[in-house]
Amino acid sequence: MGVTFSQLFPPEATLTEANLPSQHGKVFLITGGASGIGHELANILYHAGGKVYIAARSESNALQSIEKIKKTPLSPPSSSTPGELHYLHLTLEDLSTIKSTVQVFHAKEQKLHVLFNNAGVSLPPPGSVSKQNHELQLAVNCLGPYLLTQLLLPSLQAGVRASHDKPAAVRVVWTSSQMVDLGAIKGGLNPATLDNPGTDQQKNYTVTKVGNWFLASQLDRALRHLGILSVSQNPGNLKTNILRHAPAYYSRIFGPLFYKAKMGAYTELWAGLSQDLTIEAGGGYILPWGRLHPAPRKDLLDALKSVEEGGTGQAEAFTDWCEKQVAPFK
Repeated sequence: MGVTFSQLFPPEATLTEANLPSQHGKVFLITGGASGIGHELANILYHAGGKVYIAARSESNALQSIEKIKKTPLSPPSSSTPGELHYLHLTLEDLSTIKSTVQVFHAKEQKLHVLFNNAGVSLPPPGSVSKQNHELQLAVNCLGPYLLTQLLLPSLQAGVRASHDKPAAVRVVWTSSQMVDLGAIKGGLNPATLDNPGTDQQKNYTVTKVGNWFLASQLDRALRHLGILSVSQNPGNLKTNILRHAPAYYSRIFGPLFYKAKMGAYTELWAGLSQDLTIEAGGGYILPWGRLHPAPRKDLLDALKSVEEGGTGQAEAFTDWCEKQVAPFK
């Protein structure tokens, strides 16, 4: 109960635009960067001197976001010279388009320091599916980000070399939800249901948020030896358009518990840049507004472990399923 309460009423953020060091020379990619948390995060990183790629479906929305960021002074003001903002077309619900997105990025950049898998969808109409006929939330929240991350690995490895092989200087940040604590079934998810999910969109959404943690953990296993940090985070309960499909009563009931999107940007900022996070935190779960989860559910920790390690192997099974779905598009 204490952890749940602290996610609803988090302590003050410890890393904000007020004390963020200069990010000159660093390259960031934010999915869903044209609105909400992504927009606020791009604003902070740009004013700190970073080169920021806003990856989104709508070019017009992204360009409006970029223009707004450039025209709006940061408060409190940053001591750094502003960096750069660029649009990158990305359609996560169509796996066949993601490789071309990465090719465009590779043509412009050799390295990437932090990938923020920030974009997501929640509670679309029942029956909503992706271009490849996957349940829409599963496609946008898990399959698309997984494929994007896999294709960007050369850029992340180049980022490690550019950072003089400093551990945890290069990071992948996945976006989860408090529903992992509150709504996940025992063990997190049932891989046997992934091909034929039910019509309960809340349950389907929760599966994807557990899946994000599973993918973060499995990526940590694969990349920790390279010095790349992979973590998952719950950005917080926020006023963003991710709930645009939710019933009207959601806002009436839960609205008083929602915070401004900028607070969620602080969570992601801490996950992506805090010096308090070391490579040993890889696979970990971060809470609002930037701190490691002190007591994750035991059944979920067991799911992160392989059968050989005494766990259930659910995270490995989920990642294997994702790999099978995206393999034809690599």
